[in-house]
This record gives sequence, C-alpha cells and structure tokens, in this order.
Amino acid sequence: MKKLINDPLLVTDELVEGLVLAHRKKLRKLDDMNVVVRTDVDFSRKTGVVIGGGSGHEPLFLGFVGRGMGDSIAHGDIFTSPSVDVVYEAIKAADGGNGVVLIYGNYMGDILNFDMAQELARAEGMRVETVRVWDDIASAPPEKKDERRGTSADVFVIKIAGAASELGMSFDNVLRAAEKARDQSRSLGVSLSSCTLPAVGKPIFELEKDMMMIGMGVHGEPGIEKTKLLSADETADVIFSRLLDDDLALQAGDEIALLVNGYGATTMMELYIVNRRLHQLFEERGIGIYGNLVGNYCTSQEMAGCSVTMMKLDDELKMLYDQPAESPGLTLF
Repeated sequence: MKKLINDPLLVTDELVEGLVLAHRKKLRKLDDMNVVVRTDVDFSRKTGVVIGGGSGHEPLFLGFVGRGMGDSIAHGDIFTSPSVDVVYEAIKAADGGNGVVLIYGNYMGDILNFDMAQELARAEGMRVETVRVWDDIASAPPEKKDERRGTSADVFVIKIAGAASELGMSFDNVLRAAEKARDQSRSLGVSLSSCTLPAVGKPIFELEKDMMMIGMGVHGEPGIEKTKLLSADETADVIFSRLLDDDLALQAGDEIALLVNGYGATTMMELYIVNRRLHQLFEERGIGIYGNLVGNYCTSQEMAGCSVTMMKLDDELKMLYDQPAESPGLTLF
C-alpha cells in the first residue's frame, strides 16, 4: 500500500484539520471533535442542515459543508459512523431555533448513532427530523427500498436541502424537499478494483484483473453480478438498463439531474466517456438531462469504477437545483 499519510489511526483527525485550514475563512472545527461548521451564516435565519458519515468517501460528506449545502457535519473514522456525541454537537452547532434536518446514508451504525443524538437534542427542546438516503438499487428490491444503501444520491439530497434552507424555506418545506429528492433518486455502480483502508494496509476484497462487479457497495459490500470487464459504452448500457427498469418511472418528456461519479481511482477521461454514452441513451428515450455532474463526489478511497445517479425533477426540484452552492466539494453558480 502506498498512501501519503502519517499514523493510520490519525488520518481522519488530520484530514479534518487540513480541510478546515484550507477553508478557514468559512469553516471552523469544534475543539477536540470532528465537527465542522459554517462561519458565514446566521443560523437564526434558517433551518439547520446537518450531514455526516464515515470518512474515506471524500468529498462526501466533509466537502459538502457550505453555502447552499450542509451547515455542519458529524465526521466519523474511515467507513465508520460518527459517535453519538459528535452528531449531537453537530446538531447543536447548526440549530438557530428553527429546527435541524439530518441527512445521512442508510447504514445501521449511522442510524443508531444519529437516532440517539436526535433523541438527546429533542429532549432539550430542539426540533430535529431525519432523512436517510437509500438510493442504491443493487442493495434491495423496489418493495424494500427503505433497506437500500445510501450512496452518491447523498450529493443531490444535500444540494436540494441546502438550497431550500438557504432560501429561508420553512422547516417543514426543507424536510419535504429533501425527502422528495431522496425518493426521486436512484443509483447503481460498478467496481473494477478494491480499495485499501489505511489502518489495514491491504485490499478489502479481491477482484480478478479481467473482471468487474456490478452493484458493489462503497464499503466493499457484495454486488449483484460479477462479469467480464466491459467497455465504457457497454458499462453505461448495463447501468442505464438496470436503473430504468427499476421502480423510478421515467417517460419521454421527463427531466433528470444526472451524476456520473468516480470511486477515487477512475480518471475524468473515463467518466466523461461514460457520460457521453448516457446522454445518447437518455436522448433515445426522450428524457432530458437538465443538470449534469461528472467527477469524484462519493469515493471509496482508491477504488476503481463509477456510479450513476439520476434524480427525476419537477419544477420545484429544478428551481432548487439551480440555486448557488459553494462548498469545498461542490460549487455551482
């Protein structure tokens, strides 16, 4: 394993410290705790948006704190949920009296710790509600969609909730917009290689050089099919077919936001080639691509591969998608 790190057990602390130093005019870190909070906002004027999860997926979640995005983040160790105390402090830091919406991926450790922190905050009179993201179609069938893993749709859900909050929309409307973004999003990814955890020093799984895995999770969770390595167009075709055969009804005339996401080791060249083919496929179906993100947004260390996320849009989601966002990991004007 070759990584530019110091002590493998301190990578998360040093990661957070380095990011805050790079953006110290707009972000601050709570003392002795991996909670990062905006400094460029009056929380008394908005609903707080708290995001969080384990590190190792940068820029998710750490890079999505900023204007039109999250207001604070509870940051955990590599692929590990933040503790109850960390989540609780992130909630308090973003609460200006108008309530807080929690957004995180649908994983058991996150659910337990965020739920416990939410109850602590409620016991102190804070209004707190949760939106768990469950977009990965490979992890459960449509009738059990609330059991699906949360992956790169986190980007869209955070973007929409952050925009609604920044516009001064009510707590109920921020929550509703975030839930709508979640419910209208689906994702599927393909992996070409494993990642290596800093504290382990070796790949977490083995995948033959001429093989790829369809549907593998961002923590190495089992996929749904192992197949021979496909070309970029063939890969896009498989992902497109499985996404549109899922329970998100799309028809000619619909519009989507499209995210072609790299897992960490995939070049922009490869991602743009996949994006090109997806545009062809959506155009053939008469489905418009209103917004398009291409890049590394939800990674898995140095895993090779990509995921594709689509969010079906209505007029409200288009309006919120168009709002400015300014954060280390996503800036849109």
